[in-house]
Amino acid sequence: MTKAIATVPTENGWKYLQQLCKHWAHKLDVELEEPRGIVKFLEATAVMTADAGALTVELEAVSAEVLERMKGVVSSHLDRFAFREAPLPLDWKAA
Repeated sequence: MTKAIATVPTENGWKYLQQLCKHWAHKLDVELEEPRGIVKFLEATAVMTADAGALTVELEAVSAEVLERMKGVVSSHLDRFAFREAPLPLDWKAA
């Protein structure tokens, strides 16, 4: 397993987290309880946590290739829901 983490400065982290979880809940296993959401993809898991000033996303994937793909998936979906602030600065770091 390989991991990456990104913290996005935003005051709307909880709102975006909820939107992402509700969006993915149609097809994936999702857990949502303030201030955290967990999305279980086929080959990766995203754990998102929100506080007053940021949204933190932790991704864990089965391989480096899947991790890179999932970074793009999470980033593009987040920017779609955060269109007023997009593009959000997702600076991924190895975890």
